[in-house]
Amino acid sequence: MNTQRHEQRRWDRYLEAGTGRVQDEFLDLVRKTKNSRHYCPNIVWGNLQTEDYARAVLRRVVDFHETHDDVEAGVARRTARAQFLGQGGRTYRALLGEQALRTNLGGAEVMRGQLRHLLQALELTGLKLGIIPARAELALYPGHSFSIFDSRLVVVETFSAGLDVTSGEEVAAYEKAFVWLERSAVYGAEARRLIEAELNAVG
Repeated sequence: MNTQRHEQRRWDRYLEAGTGRVQDEFLDLVRKTKNSRHYCPNIVWGNLQTEDYARAVLRRVVDFHETHDDVEAGVARRTARAQFLGQGGRTYRALLGEQALRTNLGGAEVMRGQLRHLLQALELTGLKLGIIPARAELALYPGHSFSIFDSRLVVVETFSAGLDVTSGEEVAAYEKAFVWLERSAVYGAEARRLIEAELNAVG
């Protein structure tokens, strides 16, 4: 018997009502989640994005999909996720690839603000932020970004669609992948050095 393992949201349809609607749904998911894990090899995780950085990201989404332009509504809702960091006993484990520190979205000034924000985030209660150095030996191939919510849902975003994974076996595979990727990450002072080095490089 076939059972549905994934729910797929095609962005060209899902974004017809604008980015605000999509970000509202993510905000509600974050509100309901107690423990989450996030892996972003080449972009800063959404909950840690500054307004300017989020604006640059969502501007590219709107332009690429040629959809309704409500970027400011999307920015407001995306950055609102940060209010839950350290609140209500929630825990967050986030892994960023070193490339995420270097991917230029919005220009030098935007990137400087985003990198400074990441330095502050290292001290946030309830957040364990790791950076995977570009030259670190990986236990697992880098793969794509994903987020795990309370070990029951994995959210994967592609260029064409968003994918919700709920199959127990598949969720377990992503949990294993996160553990393996964590082995290559650095934390605390070592993570700070990587962020500061990129901040100095931006100038």
